[in-house]
Amino acid sequence: MVATGTGIAPYRGFIRRLFVENTPAGNAYKGEAWLFLGVANSDALLYDDEWQEVLQEYPDNFRLDYAISREQENKKGGKMYVQDKVEEYADEIFNKLDSGAHIYFCGLKGMMPGIQDMLAEVCKGKDIDYGEWLKGLKKNKQWHVEVY
Repeated sequence: MVATGTGIAPYRGFIRRLFVENTPAGNAYKGEAWLFLGVANSDALLYDDEWQEVLQEYPDNFRLDYAISREQENKKGGKMYVQDKVEEYADEIFNKLDSGAHIYFCGLKGMMPGIQDMLAEVCKGKDIDYGEWLKGLKKNKQWHVEVY
């Protein structure tokens, strides 16, 4: 799950249904939910107390990574945007997607060009045709975008 700013709200419900509320889906869930949140400053981290509680209670099923653009640097020395944080784990994420994982994007539509450029570069480095790779994710219903 990749979010910027208030795009985090749908994931709050998703995480609550899986880990906080007593639901059939939550009781059956044995996978790993991984949340990437990009914000400008650490004071803009929404629901951090809730994420930390889930992390403590479900360390094998929930992961959390923040990209704080005005406080962190990416590997090139620039601002740390959400796509930079996702790229740090590109090998692991690609392996998960190859194994059937889903990827969700929610937030400002302006984040998608950076995300897509980063994914295209990772594909190039792996000698993967980005267009075909993305087409496969969409065909398998693993690619979910809700931006505004």
